[in-house]
Amino acid sequence: MSDMPNALWRKSSYSNEGACVEVADTIPSVVGVRDSKDVTGPALSFGPVAWRTFIESVKADGMG
Repeated sequence: MSDMPNALWRKSSYSNEGACVEVADTIPSVVGVRDSKDVTGPALSFGPVAWRTFIESVKADGMG
């Protein structure tokens, strides 16, 4: 993701080998999400509040 040159990407601990999502949440103003198999391809970006809401919703649904 070219607009996040200093992003530190990490894989989910729930990802299977070869089917992974990476998240960059070390930049205060944006959270990036990308396919680990295509690290130069497109990535999604979310504001920190939207990302936190998503994570809380997943956890509340028993998925995380």
